[in-house]
Amino acid sequence: MSVCTLRINDHDLAIAAGTTVLEAARSVGITIPTLCQHDGLSAVAACRLCLVEVEGQQRPLAACVTGVWEGMRVSTSSPQLQEIRRTVVELLFTEGNHVCAVCVANGHCELQNLAVQVGMDHSRLPYRFPQRSVDLSHPLFGLDHNRCVLCTRCVRACDELEGAHVWDVGWRGEHCRIIAGLDQPWGEVEACTHCGQCVDVCPTGALFHRWQP
Repeated sequence: MSVCTLRINDHDLAIAAGTTVLEAARSVGITIPTLCQHDGLSAVAACRLCLVEVEGQQRPLAACVTGVWEGMRVSTSSPQLQEIRRTVVELLFTEGNHVCAVCVANGHCELQNLAVQVGMDHSRLPYRFPQRSVDLSHPLFGLDHNRCVLCTRCVRACDELEGAHVWDVGWRGEHCRIIAGLDQPWGEVEACTHCGQCVDVCPTGALFHRWQP
């Protein structure tokens, strides 16, 4: 097994080639914010929160899909990166309808936690207040499009863990949203096994249990 030596912030480390920057950082206790990443699921670099600066690279790179290389020098928390992350979180809040006080995920929401991490106590961007629906057609679970951040964790969990292929991403631009089946009500999709894995990996209150135990 080949090994790469690199530096992340002030940590020098040697780690197996093929390891991602995100994994390497975690191995030495460095936290890089993520939202779309989830252990056990494929990486898609959708949220852009894990961007890091790498010496010699003109643009920040997504840590979740960037492999380490020999002599790599990585910065994970520069002022520029902090500004990028705050802007990303602000966009997620303003492009949806995230009312934390009445959300089922209040207190255990990853987006809420990220807002605290990046120092977002208000948004510098205008809120869009989009008109989005809530799907309560499933007997066990609900889908609130107002709280969805399009991380696609549910899509990947259903495909890769359960093999049911219930979820997909439909439409484009501001109309882009998670769809069940062929853009059907969730409760009408026969492929759904009612396993709840999509709900378990959701980072916000977009997918939720209708009846709390």
